[in-house]
Amino acid sequence: MAPKPTAADVVKWSVAALEVLDKAATLIAKKYARQDAFTNPQATKDYLTYKLAHHEREVFAVMLLDNQHRLIEFRELFFGTIDAAPVYPREVVKLVLEHNAGAVIFAHNHPSGVSEPSEADKRITRRLTDALAVIDVKVLDHIVVGETAVSFAERGLL
Repeated sequence: MAPKPTAADVVKWSVAALEVLDKAATLIAKKYARQDAFTNPQATKDYLTYKLAHHEREVFAVMLLDNQHRLIEFRELFFGTIDAAPVYPREVVKLVLEHNAGAVIFAHNHPSGVSEPSEADKRITRRLTDALAVIDVKVLDHIVVGETAVSFAERGLL
């Protein structure tokens, strides 16, 4: 019988697992970012799952894209609790303008594992879409990451 792992072993394995997930997301981004992959919902869901699924609290992120839908930057922007994160449209608009993005994809995780978009998720997506429309920036999708990843675009919610 193998010896029981120590707390230090568990921490090392957890850190190593997070590093592997981050590296996987980076490889997906490098492989697809210059090939319009972020117009492909499955590639986008895979990328965002690697980036967000491990968080124990809700994190709202923005993928800033150029006018060819290539990734400029992925930014975790707002951090919340186990079931909510405050999202401020003003801060999203500032970030988009700062990076001269032509389009965005929003994403956040549901630590509960339930990927179904809530009414609050739908409301903030509408507010953000309206705010960005004023500056001619298109919202391509909003992905909710839980046990699976759900695309607003695939559901016809955008």
